[in-house]
Amino acid sequence: MCADTDLIRVREVLEGLPDVAAAEVFRTAYGPTAVAALVRGHHPPDPTTPGTPPPSPRYTGPDVAPAIAALDRAAVLAMAHTLHGAGLFTSGATHTASAICDRLRAPERHRWIIRRWLAALTEHGLLANTPEPHRYGPLRAVPRAELGAAMAGLDSARRALGYPPTMGRFLQTTLRALPALVNEQRTVQSALFEGGATDTATGNYRDNVISRHLNAVTAAAVAHAARSGAGRPRVLEIGAGVGATTERVLHELGPVDYLFTDVSSFFLEAARRRFATHPGLRYALVDVNAPVSSRLAAEPPFRVILAANVLHNARHATRTLALLRELLPPDGTLVFLESCREHAVLSTGMQFLMSARGDDPAPGFADFRAGRDRVFPTVAEWVGALHAAGFDHVAVAPGPTEPLAAAGQHVFTARRREPARPRPDPAAIRAAAADLLPAALAPIEVHAVDALAPTIAATP
Repeated sequence: MCADTDLIRVREVLEGLPDVAAAEVFRTAYGPTAVAALVRGHHPPDPTTPGTPPPSPRYTGPDVAPAIAALDRAAVLAMAHTLHGAGLFTSGATHTASAICDRLRAPERHRWIIRRWLAALTEHGLLANTPEPHRYGPLRAVPRAELGAAMAGLDSARRALGYPPTMGRFLQTTLRALPALVNEQRTVQSALFEGGATDTATGNYRDNVISRHLNAVTAAAVAHAARSGAGRPRVLEIGAGVGATTERVLHELGPVDYLFTDVSSFFLEAARRRFATHPGLRYALVDVNAPVSSRLAAEPPFRVILAANVLHNARHATRTLALLRELLPPDGTLVFLESCREHAVLSTGMQFLMSARGDDPAPGFADFRAGRDRVFPTVAEWVGALHAAGFDHVAVAPGPTEPLAAAGQHVFTARRREPARPRPDPAAIRAAAADLLPAALAPIEVHAVDALAPTIAATP
């Protein structure tokens, strides 16, 4: 495993190269010594130009804020019930986060979720702040009737948001099974894909008022960008999953050369069946955190790249955005849909899918989220990462005052930026570094960016 001193050494070598003004290096998830690097040239980035959201349908649905608040309230009450059920916080006791995780028998990979619970319980006024650092408590007792009422209200919230009954059953199941989810006696996958079916996941990503509208906005943005050039458009979708967004995009596009990718062969096979009659679709296994696959490297540039509810999985947001920029032509467009708010209900279900694998040689994030028990960058953080990675004309919808803003999900569109002066050549930088470093420390990938925020200190 690379030590921080090794990463500092790599950075110093990179910053000693004539074309590199500054570098950021970090471990990848592909081997215990695999290092990636972002490099910035000596010229300051060009001023950014704000973007204008492309034409899209207007939201005419209900106010989603009350139903979302009901889901979060049921989630925090279930968290409190789980902690009390484990014998924690009795008689006004206080505990450290580590002691709470130990009592719940949470493996290391899920402990960040328990810390998210403690933050949510504090935010919702159930857990008091203590004068002692790193301790929590007391925790307000939750009467069974109060929890029961909140659980009963889940179905009303589910209907208000337009989720199908399968999603309601998923919420009920995960909230009641929190102790077993925490200690891995049960998995979220077993509830989300019960019997191998994708109905619940589809309900989460397509069959609700929020996703229906935002998928329509996303599809309109992709279609607008795809039609901006000559010839048959080429579209790459990263992490397409159950194809909830794909379906709406294909409806808008018509004839297209469309590469549908995901990290899971399960989703690729399901997509082959689902879109069997649609011409122009191809399929490939692609991991958003892997070095660019030979399949993508061999592809001509794509006019549009789409990523719906996947880029939060990027170990380093700026690195992944820079990689995607390299797959676009100079006038190419990136469109992505992302959650930008850490709703409490997510940490009682879907976020268990986001914990690092037990055998991950470099678990967690390597960017501004490192050590912060967060998954979802904010809107401002995504915009900053886009500009740093070499994108411009960034537009975000919905805006902060629009009806769907309470959902915390947003569609981003951005164009590849061509700077007035060339960026450093990543291939040349990588080759030069390989000549100066031991093979185990030579970066396996290098991306040129317009700005970076180093996470490794200048001295050990």
